[in-house]
Amino acid sequence: MSQEVLESFTRQYIHAQQVSQVTFTWQGGEPTLSGLDFFKQAIFLQQKYARPGVQIENALQTNATSLNDDWCAFFKQHNFLIGISLDGPKHLHDVMRKDKGGEPTFEKVMAGLALLKKHQVSFNVLTCIHAENSNHPLDIYRFLRNEVEAQFIQFIPIIERSNKKGEQHETIITSHSVTGKKYGEFLIEIFDEWVRFDVGKVFVQIFDVALAKWVGQPGGLCIFNETCGTALVLEHNGDLFACDHFVELNHRLGNINEVEIVDLLGLYKQHKFGQNKKDCLPKHCLNCEVLFACNGGCPKDRFRHTPDGEFGLNYLCGGYRAFFNHIDPAMRMMRDLLYKHQPPARIMD
Repeated sequence: MSQEVLESFTRQYIHAQQVSQVTFTWQGGEPTLSGLDFFKQAIFLQQKYARPGVQIENALQTNATSLNDDWCAFFKQHNFLIGISLDGPKHLHDVMRKDKGGEPTFEKVMAGLALLKKHQVSFNVLTCIHAENSNHPLDIYRFLRNEVEAQFIQFIPIIERSNKKGEQHETIITSHSVTGKKYGEFLIEIFDEWVRFDVGKVFVQIFDVALAKWVGQPGGLCIFNETCGTALVLEHNGDLFACDHFVELNHRLGNINEVEIVDLLGLYKQHKFGQNKKDCLPKHCLNCEVLFACNGGCPKDRFRHTPDGEFGLNYLCGGYRAFFNHIDPAMRMMRDLLYKHQPPARIMD
């Protein structure tokens, strides 16, 4: 990203938000490849355009293989939240996480994580769940809890469709992808351990979001909200796209060098994109007992047909439905504890 685009983005992004906390989220590829000087300039520009009373924060997702003391000291100084991509213990992580020479990366990731801890940088863990590691839920969870000492964990299902000429085919799924059934079983097995031992100690994103749903709150995760359209992505040249899962020409909103972000965000095209998440749900979903929790999941995964033959069913539907039904009794208990002004962790008693 050029200096000009970075400055224009920073100014517009801060100006566009009418809230007291503005978060810049840096993703890639691997964002650290931009170099430390790039992020020093980003901080300078954030301070230049910050409004009085507005707190600016930064979050960065990294594979951690290139971290050193300079990076970690910078993250600590500027209060970055770092997301670490780590897919479990060595024998599971290294199945898919190799460098461009085909060499495993686990040891480098753990070395980067050790540096983050040394500098007391806040971090969470993002774990991708695919065909090769989905059979080992407790191995992964216990490793992250006990050895990594992660307090905040996200599980991301990998659903990879074959790609030809830039267009994703609807039904051709690669062998690396996790199935809906397997993903549901993965979450259930971890939940059963978490709800007995770790409530209030380890925060698993999908469990926290689910509890919010059971108490009638939005939950804060776009894939489970009724509508979407606020998780936009800016490319290095200033092109703004509807969502980071839809970086495709038909979802390009425009370029921030030509039109301000706030104006692009207000386009009917973007409103329609977000509203379609609700309006295009199949009838099969509208009659589902866990619709309130799932809301059809992410539109990028809605490429299956319902039992009635209607298009638009989420690829992960079976897994989501099994998971949300399984956790219902525990969620009701934790909801009732909250209503009584007691911590949900009392469920472990």
